[in-house]
Amino acid sequence: MSQSIPTLASLDMTGKTVLCRVDFNVPLDGEVVADDTRIRRAIPTIQAIREKADKVVICSHLGRPGGEMVAKYSLLPAAAHLADLLDAEVLFAHDTIGDEVKDLIETAEPGAVIVLENLRFFKGEKKNDPQFAAALAGLADVFVNDAFGAMHRAHASITGVPALLPSAAGLLVQKEVEVISGLLRSPQRPFSAILGGAKVSDKIAVIDRMSQKVDHLFIGGAMAYTFLKAQGQPVGASLVEDDQLDFAANMIDEATRRGCRIHLPVDHVVADTFAMNAEAQVVDTIPDGMIAMDIGPKTVEAWSSFLSSSRSLLWNGPLGVFEWDAFSHGTRAIAETFANASGFTVIGGGDSAAAIAKFNLQDRMDHISTGGGATLEYLRDGDLVGLQALRKKR
Repeated sequence: MSQSIPTLASLDMTGKTVLCRVDFNVPLDGEVVADDTRIRRAIPTIQAIREKADKVVICSHLGRPGGEMVAKYSLLPAAAHLADLLDAEVLFAHDTIGDEVKDLIETAEPGAVIVLENLRFFKGEKKNDPQFAAALAGLADVFVNDAFGAMHRAHASITGVPALLPSAAGLLVQKEVEVISGLLRSPQRPFSAILGGAKVSDKIAVIDRMSQKVDHLFIGGAMAYTFLKAQGQPVGASLVEDDQLDFAANMIDEATRRGCRIHLPVDHVVADTFAMNAEAQVVDTIPDGMIAMDIGPKTVEAWSSFLSSSRSLLWNGPLGVFEWDAFSHGTRAIAETFANASGFTVIGGGDSAAAIAKFNLQDRMDHISTGGGATLEYLRDGDLVGLQALRKKR
């Protein structure tokens, strides 16, 4: 990154109330947190704030309640789980802003941890409403943003609040920025990146940018079939974006000119219908009417030989319908290749992180990003609106 962001070390928190934006957008099973990864990743920042500040006020979004108070999207289960992880009392505000919330914070004992109710219960959060941002900022003296997964959204708690309070990035955001910007700026080579997922149109700019950065670019998931069709290969009934065929054809030529080799699947796991219980078949050439659901074993072998010898490895997007066991083998095999690689491995959040978790390989990756969309946007642009807001405040 061309500009540094203010960090916790630069923020005077002594004796102050700190508003900390985190990403507690966690899956719930009823009133129980089903996966606490995001809460655990916020703990170091929360503890660092507690060591210096008088009080810490935590805010987050959860789900998409549409600006209404929806009980199933309450942050109460996350607050209860945080209390268990901290082994400390956590106060829960049953609202996000207002006099009652202010009173709760002001009357709380020194050292208190307070969790506010879901930011997205207010339409002002997503609209980046100045009044909502001011009401949030009015709850504290300083602001810390540790919600990397939301850093690409111009919402009130991401870009509005830092315009009003002394602000800094939390430890998680700092680490994410260091890792991803380091990959973009000065990677160890060879540098290999895998981009998966469904749509080329969602990742045009990322594919273009990564082809300027990496030595090997592996394209999997459904979007590989737009590239294969652009090369004149039969793709059966696989998902293809016909309006992206010219881009795909030109991208392969452009990448080669840049010294980047694009790798596409050489065999495929197909089915005659998009269903969990469909019969899986491995083919070199996709027959008419068949849908590609995963990369095949020859592809795994070919890709793994390059990945294993890479010094830097990045992965964003699954390579097949990994949620269904019959079509998870390609994603699993490449995940194991990453786990065994001697190079520096980075998983780009979202579905990629979910796949790594499904195969229980989290502990064998060097860095798993907490941001899916944020990671993609950072790879594409080298910056995020939430980081810009922190720098402007500085």
